[in-house]
Amino acid sequence: MSSITAVETIRVALPFQTGGPQVGMRKAFNAWTRMESVMVRIQTADGLSGWGEAFGHVVAPASEAILQHLLAPLLLGKDTCGIARCMDELERSLHGLGRSGPAMYALSAVDIALWDLAAQRAGMPLFRMLGGHTGELSCYASLMRYGGDTSAVAANAARAREYGFTTIKLHESTIQAFRAARNAVDLEDRICLDVNCPWTLAEARQVAQEIAADDFHWLEEPIWPPEDYASLAQLRSAGVAISAGENMSTLRDFKAALDANALDNLQPSVTKCGGISAMRRVFALASAYAVRVIPHCFYWGPGYHATAHLAASCAQPTLVETAFVDFAVQPHNLFDSHSATLSLSDTPGLGFEANWEELAPYVVSRSTTTS
Repeated sequence: MSSITAVETIRVALPFQTGGPQVGMRKAFNAWTRMESVMVRIQTADGLSGWGEAFGHVVAPASEAILQHLLAPLLLGKDTCGIARCMDELERSLHGLGRSGPAMYALSAVDIALWDLAAQRAGMPLFRMLGGHTGELSCYASLMRYGGDTSAVAANAARAREYGFTTIKLHESTIQAFRAARNAVDLEDRICLDVNCPWTLAEARQVAQEIAADDFHWLEEPIWPPEDYASLAQLRSAGVAISAGENMSTLRDFKAALDANALDNLQPSVTKCGGISAMRRVFALASAYAVRVIPHCFYWGPGYHATAHLAASCAQPTLVETAFVDFAVQPHNLFDSHSATLSLSDTPGLGFEANWEELAPYVVSRSTTTS
């Protein structure tokens, strides 16, 4: 009775406001005004439903297409109780499409949904099934990009602090913006810098030297290309706390970065690297290298729930990244961009409950594959 009878894919584009200029996610893109989520709902013969999420944003159409046209037909009839075997078969089937990008994003969504179903069958919240002891978590505010507008950077850093966030992350790449945020909050508050891979090692080292006395908490993905772990290690050896990992998609990628001694904080993304199964392997690997895990989590759907449950399962406390935006509607029962803490319920599984009546105007597409 645990066999899959239907696979539904849902793409939602939820409008948001940032409290400042709304610029493109990258310079080549148009202004970012909607956050796109690609969800999957897997239904079984005994009436259960498990939710998952593939990495979305501007790549949402590709993630959705692989879920809908390739994975959904392969999933029908499979036994949801054998997660490891099911995911191995699917990953081997799709390996020719690439070991990263939309193929892995779609696989991540399926894996999350299967774990949701497994925890429901076990009658416990996922974080308990994963060995977690508490569902009380701390969050950090992940600010949007404001195009270098230092007034908006300072205002939003201060606003996040007013909501109780003591760790705040920027997505800017200028020293003026860094210092605008640093000066807008208290000295004991932690400001993190996510610059999204813009610099050579020499450029990154120059920036790091200039801000060395400003007490920033970490520098995230400073080097292009992101897989240049040797340069990250050299930069780290200069005394800069380095974070990275959202662009890594296989265990070999994570191991290569750790072998290079490149990181202080490892940031795997559950919607990108293979779901909960892959995240558990990454957590174990990081533990062996004594590197802290702080998951990447710039999304609001079932992937946000999955990240919170994974964070609650960590032996050492970690933070849940929360996009600091104001959505057109409250997306579901857990995400709250204005709360520096969150509490996981005892509901079996992920506990994902969306208000589909409110979300209906923002559903881009919805399709169901049945046996």
